[in-house]
Parts: sequence; C-alpha cells; structure tokens
Amino acid sequence: MKKIYVFGHKKPDTDSVTSSIALSYLKQCLGMNTEPRVLGDINNETKFVLEYFQVQQPKYLNDVKLQIKDLNYRRGYFISNKESILKGFQYMSEKGISTIPVVDDNKKFDGALAMKDIARNQISGDYERLFTSYDHIIETLDGEEILRFDDEIDGELLVASFKSTTFIENVNITERTILIVGDRHSIIEYAVESGAKLLIITGNHQIRANHIEIARQNKVNIIRTPHSSFDTSIHVGLSNYIKTIKYTHDLLCFDEDRDVNDLIEASNKTRFSYYPIVDKKNNCLGLLKLADLQDRSPKKVILVDHNEYAQSVDGIEEAEILEVVDHHKIGNIGTTLPINFRNMPVGSTNTILYLQFQENHIKIPKQIAGLMLSGIISDTLLLKSPTTTELDKKALKELAKIAEIDYQAYGMEMFKKGSSIKGKTKEEVLYTDFKNFEIDNKKVGIGQINTMDITEFLNEKEEYHNLINKVAAQNEYYIVALFVTDIIHNGSYIFYNDSAQDTLDNCFGEPNIEQGTYLDGYVSRKKQIIPAIMRIMERK
Repeated sequence: MKKIYVFGHKKPDTDSVTSSIALSYLKQCLGMNTEPRVLGDINNETKFVLEYFQVQQPKYLNDVKLQIKDLNYRRGYFISNKESILKGFQYMSEKGISTIPVVDDNKKFDGALAMKDIARNQISGDYERLFTSYDHIIETLDGEEILRFDDEIDGELLVASFKSTTFIENVNITERTILIVGDRHSIIEYAVESGAKLLIITGNHQIRANHIEIARQNKVNIIRTPHSSFDTSIHVGLSNYIKTIKYTHDLLCFDEDRDVNDLIEASNKTRFSYYPIVDKKNNCLGLLKLADLQDRSPKKVILVDHNEYAQSVDGIEEAEILEVVDHHKIGNIGTTLPINFRNMPVGSTNTILYLQFQENHIKIPKQIAGLMLSGIISDTLLLKSPTTTELDKKALKELAKIAEIDYQAYGMEMFKKGSSIKGKTKEEVLYTDFKNFEIDNKKVGIGQINTMDITEFLNEKEEYHNLINKVAAQNEYYIVALFVTDIIHNGSYIFYNDSAQDTLDNCFGEPNIEQGTYLDGYVSRKKQIIPAIMRIMERK
C-alpha cells in the first residue's frame, strides 16, 4: 500500500504540525498507510510541545513532484551480460521491446542491448569463437548433457566438414577446440584423444562407449543435440554471452528519484524511445519506455490547516489530494476527482479533528490529546482570539482531561517557550509564521509572532523597518507587515514597509499609524488583520 503524506502549510506552526500528527494517527486507526510530514523548520513553540509530550518530530517533505518511481515503468526489465544472446532476443520478443538494459554480476548497469545489436552480430560478428556456459549451449541447441567438466566454455569453433582422413591429417585439435561433428567416429576418436574442449554431437547420433571413456579420461566435454550440423553451426553462436557482442555502454540513464519533467526534457533532446532506470548506486531497476509516461501513480496526500497552492508543498499540482481538513477561507486548490473536504469556522484545525475522532469512535491517546490541545491553545491564543468558538472551548477542556493537564498553566508555559527570539536573526523572526496572500491582484505578505515582552522589538524597530522595506522591494510585495502579538494584553504591534503606509493608515481604526503602533484587540491574522486590509485594498 502506497504511503499517504499528511502535512500542513509551508510555515509550520503548532496547529499545523500537531494536526498532521493527530490526523495521521486517526487515519492509521482506520486502516490507511499514512505518515505525518512538515514542509519547513518548526518553531520554538512547536519544539516545546513535541518535547513535552515526547513525540518525535515529523520528517521534512521537500516536494511531491511526480518522480520516475511514481510511474509504472517496466520494473525488473534487465538482463545479465552473462545470459546468452538467444535469451536476450527471446526476452525482448516476449516483452515487446527492442532494447533491454544489461547488468553485470552485481546488477550494476553495464549498457543496453538492442535487437539491432544482435542482428549486426549475426551478420558481421566473430563466428569462430564461443565464450559462454555449458548450460547456455544446451539451452540454445536443445541439447543433452553427455559429459561435463567445465561450467564455462571458451574456445574456437570448428565444423567437421571434410572427409575423415583429410580432417585428421590436416586439422589440428587443441584444448581450445569446440568441434561440431555428426556420426563420424574416427573424427570423434581423434578429437577426444587430442583433448578437445567440447564436442557437440549433432543429429542425436550415438557415441561409442570407448570414445566416452577416452573423453572422460581427457576431460572432454560432450553435448548431444537433435539438430543437424548445418543448423547447429548457424545457431550455436547465439549461446554466446551477451557481453561478447557490441552494445551501447553509455546510454542515458535516470535515477528513479529524478523528476519526470527532467526525463521529458531529456527525451525531447535525445529522441530515445527507452531509458534504463537505476538507483543512486547504479543498480539497474528496470526500463522506461516513453509510452510509460502516461501510466503514473502520483503521490497521495492529505492537507491540513491550509488549502491554497502558495502555502502548500512544491509540486502539489502533480499529487493526488485525497482530503483537506482546514479552518481557513476556501483557497484555490482544486482536484480532478471528488474528495473529502472538511472546513469549519473554528479556531483550530485540531478542533475539527476532535470531532472526527468522536465521529469515528476512535479513542484519543494521552499523547495525541496533548498535541491537539496545544494546537488549539496556539491558534486561539488560549481561547482569547476572536476566532475562538464554543467548539474550541469544549474540545480543549475534553482534551485536557484526557491529557491530564492544567491547560491554563501549560498554555502560558508554552507561550513563554515559543515567544523567545533568542538566537534568531531579524529575517528568521519575520518568516517564523509568514503567509502570502493575493489581494486585488497585488502581493501581500503578513508575518505574525507572539511575544510576552514587546521591549526587544520596540528597541530594534528601525532594523525591522529596514528589513521589511528590503523584502518588499526585492520580492515585489505591495504590503509586507510583521504583527507582533502581545499574548498578555491581547493586541498586536505592527511593523510594515513604507509604500504600504496609505493603505494601513485606514485599516485598523488608527488614522496615522507608525512603526510599532499598538493595535488593541487585533490578534487574529485570519479573522481580523487580512479582512481589514482586504476591505481597504478592494475599495481602491
């Protein structure tokens, strides 16, 4: 069963991380193979929460772009360079392909054998040498083992085409001689006495017992085939190892972790029909035919705490979204098939998950309850945010009972740990919880961070002001603003770019705001800050 990734937005906060873990647990209880992931570095508050409840931090998910491993390419389509040429031909014919990757003894990619390589070898190859295994010869010639002393046969082919006296008088047989002969007993006797490497007896002719005994003493291999000497001489070369013929060794390969778009781009230039697929250690995994590009199994994902492309993982357009659980406005993410979309006007995604646990009659473990209540506390500012609903309050109280925790005391400790900016640069502070919006075709970026001590921000407001102006100019933002939310006094201090002055002057009931102006009661980006900015911008 393919793994399903559950994750929040690109700037992971406590609600998005904990809801990813909680929903993944719920889905696992319902029989789904899910795994929680994060799309970026988690903040101090979330680190505190995970450490407090002894829950491992989810792994980072870089993207969900369609990779070659998401295609149903021809896995296992390769052949050893020590298989016979005939086996290579039969394999390609059976699979309906004209090229097959070739691997060495360790399954490392060695090249690619094409039908045209076999044809070229049959026309202009080395007919005199045979380098292969005893078994390959038997398989190629429908042969029968008479005597075997060597598993590998390497020698020079010779056909007994002269009359016996001429052959014996003029042909020198050595330990490298591979002789094709029928019922010519004097030549057979000469060959076994001379210690030939191999006798191939054609036409299923009998071999005299004394000749077999001499061959045994001299360790001469013997195979018998029902085919004529003519047919045998034509086909025995197909028993050669594949590595004995010329094939392409430098064909373009692709690691199966590469993006499909990389392969498409390369195929437009090279015009090859087939591409060997390997892993990072050059182990061959199979073969991709260009037609396989349409047979794909995109990554399966469940989104929590967001439903907009700009806030989601890179490559989300190439993934299969199975479900969305969110408490924000409906964004622009679309799907080609109907999905479960749970969106409610509550203060936290975890409040919705609390309802889903109840609806599915799944008991919430103590650790999961602790994570969920942390998400609610974080997003509702300990139930002080205007986004808070009665459902949030009920869920928080019930989860606190399960977690056996005083949520008021725990919440204040969580905020204290999370609001510390010690060791962070100004830029890291700005982007701690930063979201992009498009309002009236203009780009708006709003960062928000909680604090229990505004002094350190006000003392450095010029530095924040300069940084924000720089970010706005470099990234073509209409507005960039940082709202520093005072958890104790239930309001926010605003820092913004100069070109946003006229717009922001009219947004929050303050006719002439300045850097660091305190906005009493403004604590919710979703329900207060963004709607206030939208009202002014859409009038212009």
